[in-house]
Amino acid sequence: MDTERILTTSGILARGAQATPDAPALLAPDRAPLRFANLHREACGIAAALAASGFASGDRVAIVQPDAAQMALAFLGVTALATAAPLNPAYLAKEFDFYLSDLNAKVLIAPQGNHACREAASALGIPVVEMAELRTGEPAALRSATPSDETLVLHTSGTTSRPKLVPLTHANLCNSAYNVAATLQLQPSDRCLNVMPLFHIHGLVAALLASLSAGASVVAVPRFEAGRFFGWLEEFRPTWYTAVPTIHQAVLGVSRAEGHTPASSTLRLIRSSSSALPPAVMMELEEAFRVPVVEAYGMTEAAHQMASNPLPPRQRKPNSVGMAAGPEVAVMDDAGALLPPGREGEVVIRGANVTAGYDGNASANAQAFTNGWFRTGDRGYLDDESYLFLTGRIKEIINRGGEKIAPKEIDNCLLEHPAVAQAVAFAVPHTSLGQDVAAAVVLHPGAAATPCELRDFAAASLASFKVPSRILLVDEIPKGPTGKLQRIGLAEQLGLFDKSGQPLKPAAPYLAPRNATEEQLALIWASVLRLERVGIDDDFAQLGGDSLLAATLLTQVSAAFGVTPETLAHNGLSTVKDMAQLLQPQQSDGSRE
Repeated sequence: MDTERILTTSGILARGAQATPDAPALLAPDRAPLRFANLHREACGIAAALAASGFASGDRVAIVQPDAAQMALAFLGVTALATAAPLNPAYLAKEFDFYLSDLNAKVLIAPQGNHACREAASALGIPVVEMAELRTGEPAALRSATPSDETLVLHTSGTTSRPKLVPLTHANLCNSAYNVAATLQLQPSDRCLNVMPLFHIHGLVAALLASLSAGASVVAVPRFEAGRFFGWLEEFRPTWYTAVPTIHQAVLGVSRAEGHTPASSTLRLIRSSSSALPPAVMMELEEAFRVPVVEAYGMTEAAHQMASNPLPPRQRKPNSVGMAAGPEVAVMDDAGALLPPGREGEVVIRGANVTAGYDGNASANAQAFTNGWFRTGDRGYLDDESYLFLTGRIKEIINRGGEKIAPKEIDNCLLEHPAVAQAVAFAVPHTSLGQDVAAAVVLHPGAAATPCELRDFAAASLASFKVPSRILLVDEIPKGPTGKLQRIGLAEQLGLFDKSGQPLKPAAPYLAPRNATEEQLALIWASVLRLERVGIDDDFAQLGGDSLLAATLLTQVSAAFGVTPETLAHNGLSTVKDMAQLLQPQQSDGSRE
């Protein structure tokens, strides 16, 4: 790979067109590949058409293209002249209204038909053009972009606050692309199968620009479809792909269900980024494909890559996102002091791929930067070999009665259960603890496990305060537009609580005790919890139980029934019925004594 860093997207295309004009650059199903010379010519033609319509450097051009190949071409054409602002085609009109307004978009590139983005653009007086119109443009002499020019703007996810606008320069994007290419040792012979959306930094930089910067090719599939993945492997013979963990899990699900033998594929590596890769998934991927899985760490504000595990023969550490792979990476305490290896704090970065700051948001910038370091919002630590281990998002940490819990640890524990396909732990409001732990779980097809069984499984590996008080078995866990599982706000999305923290699901209907054991337990529970009555299916945590009340309850029940508190604690405090079954299994048939 040519290591010279040309720091504009149009410069990267120009170099490819000059060095290997006939080499394939952009491929897609059911269409002829665009070679480097043609791709460069098409991108320049789009830029020229925009310039002829009066648009110039600094103008923000919103792009909505459901077709990934068209999105890639539009992005490369726009960035040759102005600033690209790709948007999720799945947004509703109200969402487009917000994003187009916030961007101060000068023009919208949109598909044909009655699309919601056109409605929003019309209401805002923003002109709309189609790709078919722009692709008629003839390449012309344009002002050459400079590395410091703004070339891409993206919004943060906005899970805890209003989405912030992240401007990135050519230098930010290109440096990050070269960093990815160097980490993966990309060569012109490589080909990336891109299954990530191109309105997100992961797909734009790690797949598209990293490949083009190495003189390699990229396949832009319309959208990820697990059922078509192995067909794409056969059709395009890629050497690598990059994705979020949920996509890797979907690929493995198809492999198991349909009996694929992916070890015979042309892949030489698999890359994972954008959220934590569970070690169990990493191991299964490597066993299935017989290639190394490289976990990386990225975010929009860093133009994607910040750290990455290296390729063999260097060590890849499960649970670690690797070493600094571009910018400097450090760990900082709340006061702004950098911490030594082994000390946990906030992960901070600085370097050529890091944004200079959020657009028009001085308060966010004041919070985000300390002594020239950008605060990522992630907690973690560096080991003695400078490998970075993330322990969770600062805003995702669960504070259960003063005990700070990293939900990722609970995820990984539940994923060790053979029946569990996906697991996400999250905070739920609690009247006395402030927050309690819950988890949403998706089981493997055909697998069976009860919430009580999963709680017992977790209790064997986790401290009691980390064991979820509630486990929900669901068909699907809500995901963001890029396939990342959503942890913040999950209690609301699953319909458990409203935004004010009030429960939405009604309590279980009162079921009276059915035998003497249940009657005695219900009286003890009611006394400890200071309630008039307790039904046999009422949940301890939902009734307001906390760790102190649990200790009192265990003491009283153990004295009444002659068992040790440890026996009761190990099996949890879910309901009176569950506890009665533990104490007198022979009385659980529903008959009264």
